[in-house]
Amino acid sequence: MMLSWEYPPRNVGGISDHIYYLSHELNKLGHEVHVITCEEGFAAVDEDDKGVYVHRVSPFKIDTGDFTKWVMHLNYAMIQEGIKLVTRGGRFDIIHAHDWLCAYSAKVLKCSFNTPMVCTIHATEHGRNGGIRNEMQRYISSAEWMLTYEAWKVVACSNYMRREVNNVFGATWEKIWIIPNGVDEESLQIDFDLVPFRRQLACDHEKIVFFVGRHVYEKGIHILAEAAKEVTNRSGNVKFVIAGTGPMTQEIKNWVNRNGIENKFIFTGYVDSETKNKLYRVADAAVFPSIYEPFGIVALEAMAAKCPVIVSDVGGLGELVEHKKTGLKAYAGSKNSLADNIIEILWNDKMGNTLSDNAMKVVKEKYSWNRVAGITSDMYKMVKEEAKGTEWC
Repeated sequence: MMLSWEYPPRNVGGISDHIYYLSHELNKLGHEVHVITCEEGFAAVDEDDKGVYVHRVSPFKIDTGDFTKWVMHLNYAMIQEGIKLVTRGGRFDIIHAHDWLCAYSAKVLKCSFNTPMVCTIHATEHGRNGGIRNEMQRYISSAEWMLTYEAWKVVACSNYMRREVNNVFGATWEKIWIIPNGVDEESLQIDFDLVPFRRQLACDHEKIVFFVGRHVYEKGIHILAEAAKEVTNRSGNVKFVIAGTGPMTQEIKNWVNRNGIENKFIFTGYVDSETKNKLYRVADAAVFPSIYEPFGIVALEAMAAKCPVIVSDVGGLGELVEHKKTGLKAYAGSKNSLADNIIEILWNDKMGNTLSDNAMKVVKEKYSWNRVAGITSDMYKMVKEEAKGTEWC
């Protein structure tokens, strides 16, 4: 039983794709996977999605403007659905919960049916905000702690996140498994006419720098804007294509307007997966200047699309990219370091080709969803073995 507040077509962050690909690869390995998630538009309430059983629930219809209350109403609905599944089809071997938004349903279903529960912590409230600074953050962090405490095993996507989960929540080192995110390499190798698509964004003589992600402080989009001014001062033959939305979108637009570089920026808003994959293919570099990043799945996608990447040397990004071998790394928070790296990669085609070739090799060796699912399956087997002879068996 997989619990997640998002699953396609609901796509709020990176968790949606993670659940989709992980559940399908687990199914290929012989696991029967049921995903309980939130409703979205006209998507089917109950669906056999290529072998993965998806159950979309509606949060209890109690009016509230409080997000944490809405999350609780969603969890009540997820608990209700989980009980139905068990009473109709028999108990599950493992419950796998993703992030704090389904912590309550995970705990209730675990204890109600004596079923071992594991969880994946994709990011922490402490890390996102550089500490706990108000009551809302304290509440969310406490829910994250409860989830890790109740879990038999905790999954972290990088060594960085393993240390964070250990330090922030006190989860023992042995309890935390490092299982990286994966990437669907084939979906990124789509066949299309690159030239007319590229010409919608830039002239033939211009280089394209691409950013995709939520427009929030932790993603460092403000640093990219500041670095862009330095890059355009050195060479005007560049366009910055900014995909995604967020609370900082208008702030960034205002900043580039005040600094007279608005003609060097294209803000696409939200883009679907196909458009995003095309943008990776036509970009001369993909830049991810995060302040905080547990893993950096968009950087992994760019690597799989053979787009040279520049990342900040922080968190999971610092582990994912090897400087001047599979990409370039800038000092986190430094606009000058980021600008230097952008200039270096844009006007050195030989370097860009070498970096992207090396990155593709690493993607194939370490980050296929088949490999990720295999490690996850091994963790499930260990939990089942450890549960033998206990009340959880």
